Amino acid sequence: MAMLNRVHLNGLRAVETVARLGSLASAAAELNVSVSAVSQQISRTEKQLGQALFERTASGLVLTEFGAVFAARLGAGFRELAQAVALADEATQCTLVVSVAPAFASKWLLPRLSRHFARHPNVLLRIDASVRLADLDHSDIDIAIRLGDGKWPGGRAELLLAQEVFPVCAPVIARKLNSIEDLAQTCAITDERAMINWESWFEAAGVPPVTFLKGARFTDPMLCLESAIAGHGVMLGWQLLTADALADGRLVAPFGIRAQSGLGYWLVTSSTKGESRKVRDFKVWIKEEIEATMVQFGSANAATASSGAFTVERTVAPLYGGSDIKLRQAGS
Repeated sequence: MAMLNRVHLNGLRAVETVARLGSLASAAAELNVSVSAVSQQISRTEKQLGQALFERTASGLVLTEFGAVFAARLGAGFRELAQAVALADEATQCTLVVSVAPAFASKWLLPRLSRHFARHPNVLLRIDASVRLADLDHSDIDIAIRLGDGKWPGGRAELLLAQEVFPVCAPVIARKLNSIEDLAQTCAITDERAMINWESWFEAAGVPPVTFLKGARFTDPMLCLESAIAGHGVMLGWQLLTADALADGRLVAPFGIRAQSGLGYWLVTSSTKGESRKVRDFKVWIKEEIEATMVQFGSANAATASSGAFTVERTVAPLYGGSDIKLRQAGS
């Protein structure tokens, strides 16, 4: 660290800014000084280092081989410095911006936010509810909750919950379902934009697909859920969308069979930005909430399944990997 004493910080800033922006004029505008001042700072820094950082050409300054390596290290260092200074703002005005799909926000996240407020009273949450993929590098969004396979360029993805799919319906519909074949006498509630399908569930159940009666079609999973609660038919649901409705009895999962969808909910942050304390705290909190939800979900699913034609025998697996399921006829 003592070596830094021989180099002026303003000179290092000038070198990094010119290297990043590509010209003296652009650097002068960002630093709010004159072009000649930037040029003098660069010359002074080169003398202090004893190394040429730029070649002077007719078209402007061009980084030397040493200068390119030096500027890359400077860039990383100044980004860290900027994040350190930003901690002061975080302490007094801490806003966490979370990008999430409306269905996830409405049906699972929103009812639980009061516990985040209680744990982190100094953090103001702003929910960006949208189905679009947020640009985490060039926006104020701190963290995104995305549904998919975890592969998003430019982002660090951490699996939150593997998505399992299963039929759900109102209790009045479930009472008519004594076997999987009885699904042919019910209407299917369809989300036209869903990335999941019934074929994977029938394969997991080990039975041929049935042909449903024609039912309502929507372009939003929240409407599908409300239609199922209203008793319009059976929908293919998943854990976080249906957990609360299963827990309070508005919905049941009549067969207890869950199929892996190949998708999952992921926590995604920028790969170019360091994670702030508020993001790390949010990750800890939401993982705890997911775990509590899955415990509740498992209890509700087992209870509703055992009241019908099938009893579920479940071997609990890790939270992020689902569970192994065996079926036996009731009374066997």
